[in-house]
Amino acid sequence: MASTELNLIAPLDSPLPPPPEGEVLSASQWETFLAIADTLVPAIEAISTPSLHSLTVEPSEYATAIEKIQKVLPAKAAPHAAEKYLAEKASSAPGFKELIHRTFGDYMREDALKGIRVILSTLNTRAGCLLLTGSSTSFHLQPVNVRQQILFKWSQSYLSSLRITVKSLAALCTGTWTKQSATINPVLGFPRAPVHGKPGEGYDFGFLQLPPGDDAEVLDTDVVIIGSGCGGGVCAKNLAEAGHRVLVTDRAFHYPAKHLPMTPTDAGIHLFHNGGVDTSDDSSVAFLAGQAWGGGGTINWSASLQTQGFVRQEWADEGLPFFTSSEYQTCLDRVCERMGVSTKYIEHNENNRILIEGARKLGYNAKEVPQNTGGNKHYCGYCTHGCGAAEKQGPVVSWLPDAANAGAQFMEGFEAEQIVFETSFRGKKIATGVRGTWTSRDDMGGVSGIPVTKRKVMVKAKRVIVSCGTLHSPLLLLRSGLTNPQIGRHFYCHPVTLVSATFPQEIRPWEGGILTTLSEEFSNQDLRGHGSKICAMTMIPSWVLPFQPWSTGLDFKIMASKLSHMASHCAVVRDRDSGRVYPDPVDGRVRIAYTPSAFDRKNALECVLGMCKIMHVMGALEIWPAQSDIPVFTRDLDSDPENVLGINEPKFQSWLQNFRRRGLPHPATGWGSAHQMGTCRMSNEERKGVVDPEGKVWGAEGV
Repeated sequence: MASTELNLIAPLDSPLPPPPEGEVLSASQWETFLAIADTLVPAIEAISTPSLHSLTVEPSEYATAIEKIQKVLPAKAAPHAAEKYLAEKASSAPGFKELIHRTFGDYMREDALKGIRVILSTLNTRAGCLLLTGSSTSFHLQPVNVRQQILFKWSQSYLSSLRITVKSLAALCTGTWTKQSATINPVLGFPRAPVHGKPGEGYDFGFLQLPPGDDAEVLDTDVVIIGSGCGGGVCAKNLAEAGHRVLVTDRAFHYPAKHLPMTPTDAGIHLFHNGGVDTSDDSSVAFLAGQAWGGGGTINWSASLQTQGFVRQEWADEGLPFFTSSEYQTCLDRVCERMGVSTKYIEHNENNRILIEGARKLGYNAKEVPQNTGGNKHYCGYCTHGCGAAEKQGPVVSWLPDAANAGAQFMEGFEAEQIVFETSFRGKKIATGVRGTWTSRDDMGGVSGIPVTKRKVMVKAKRVIVSCGTLHSPLLLLRSGLTNPQIGRHFYCHPVTLVSATFPQEIRPWEGGILTTLSEEFSNQDLRGHGSKICAMTMIPSWVLPFQPWSTGLDFKIMASKLSHMASHCAVVRDRDSGRVYPDPVDGRVRIAYTPSAFDRKNALECVLGMCKIMHVMGALEIWPAQSDIPVFTRDLDSDPENVLGINEPKFQSWLQNFRRRGLPHPATGWGSAHQMGTCRMSNEERKGVVDPEGKVWGAEGV
């Protein structure tokens, strides 16, 4: 590898806000929840008698597990690292319970938390346990081996509610444990920060500060932009450079490059919407959206693809001819030029090399993905937790500094509550500004203490630009009194599902650019542009491991220990069928009604099978999808030691045929989201969308 490995410089800490007050679960509910967590991620001992505290296995099985883990340990692993890893259970990981408490108290929907409480309470009653487990003994009083059998039966149950329960709890517990574990990073050799490249200096933003006071603070500007992400940043630069007074606001706080990349725990809370635990109403899809200064541009992966021709034509056919004009292409080129988008400086990591070389061997089309790294070779796999090199040209590195240099002002910690309208004598709504609440940093300049100041703010403006993302823009419009029934509808998310594989060689997949290759071999399954792209997956442990199917605690730990030898690719689906975003009727939070449709799942299947073939032709030892009802394929090295047969190897073909018969059913298949979009749809008629071809909100002026 040509990249130079440097001494690590740990980023600065980013202390978390205070945890929620009060108890989110009763003492007995906590007892049952931690028993579930310690079953999903158990301590493992080589004893023959059942235990309430650990998963017990025969000495020979334990020795085999230790041997498998030791084979993939880094060269500098400490003595007994494998034994300590197997001895750790979820609840013994430092801060595990505290992070679950924060997740439940601050981020989980009330209806979802209520459902968890009901399950936990039921498992504490004799009648409830008899109904759900077949035994009248309370769940937490059962040996871990028995608890594991119960959860596995739930995962295979004909009742979808039980399957969803296990899938959701497994993702929550394995994800939280992976973030907090004291043993997994030493086993993987996963460092706190990238070992390639060097820390960078970000732009020194100045933010408006307000004095204490009881009355609303009134600010005046020409244009107020709500949201500092990719849309808001570009608008801020262009308008400020055109001579307008611009104020950019965001509910998030800014963290300079010296704090980045954050730890998985800190990033989830500081940089992602709702702590990074959003799911659809039916729990079929996990959503990860940026909520940071710089929006999604702070946590994306540097990939910069221009809009494809067939998509532009589709939009033009809907009455939006701008998207097939030369002017639109000029806009795309200007954006790419400012960010230094190029393939020139790409150095593929092993995860991407497996994708592009495997595609070549199968005759699939594949290509390099342009990167927005400003003319730098950015060999870093951590940018989804913020770019510490300040090379990824997100808004905080490019558009917002340009806006600042042209005179734009900024306000962090501002929660926009309502757009303020006046009504003209003709009955038209005319925006005059935005009302909200500003929260200062604490007296140490962070967010972990009690805020110094909390003020109501009225920003008076000639124009209001709503750019607070697919999830929050529609909710702001609804809170502001707009009643267009299209607001929040047409929600698309490019759902993704994974295929993972282990290889004989060490891959260290978290090193290097995250997404530098893709294949479009399966992107047009219906001949109308609906299908899937094959892309490489970010390989930060707390991202990739919770998406893996769970069957037993020992199998999960052995699989997780192999991450340094693992590759994961994702099928990114262009979804035909949409959902909607709406406010929670209890507390007004974002709710997402979305399920990958049968049509989109069928289109994705061919791509997923293609990803399996790529892994096989590249020599994978084990291959599995993010799907609980498909067994792991294990290569028989004796039957085709030179890989002469390739994907024609009979055992692999039989496995593929079984996979094809099963398809990608719900809820067995794990889905995430790649990109959220569509909830403020552009249209040439008010009845079809939220904004007109110029981006102005239908039914209102000045927005």
